Amino acid sequence: MNKAIFQGIIEVCIVHAERLRWSMRYLAEKAPFTADSLAQLTDIELAIFDQFIVRFSKLQDAMGAKLLPAIIDLTHEEGELNTFIDKLNRLEKIGALDSVEQWLKLREMHNQFAHDYPDDPEIQAALLNKAFGIAE
Repeated sequence: MNKAIFQGIIEVCIVHAERLRWSMRYLAEKAPFTADSLAQLTDIELAIFDQFIVRFSKLQDAMGAKLLPAIIDLTHEEGELNTFIDKLNRLEKIGALDSVEQWLKLREMHNQFAHDYPDDPEIQAALLNKAFGIAE
């Protein structure tokens, strides 16, 4: 992998992270979220929540599919890294990832966002509160 490709991957992650932080700053005054508070949101606030969810998910996807494998590639890590958890453990060992456990929590949150719960505002509020807590 060359430096330009790696830099491009980093730039994509930075854009997602910046937009995620922006949405979090905008919505911070609304936290903690409840079913009632979600029902009171304006269309613009709902769009910002959507921005939060999309950027959270896209950042996870970009990091998991491109950035973390690129780091493994650039560091020329040796040994059997057949599974993603093996790669995560190696990344934690070399200091490229703070915590495998934290990464897995973020990934779980990403997967929960993939399921839409339009008829259950209690679940929506709980997911958003959890995501805000781990995205900081």
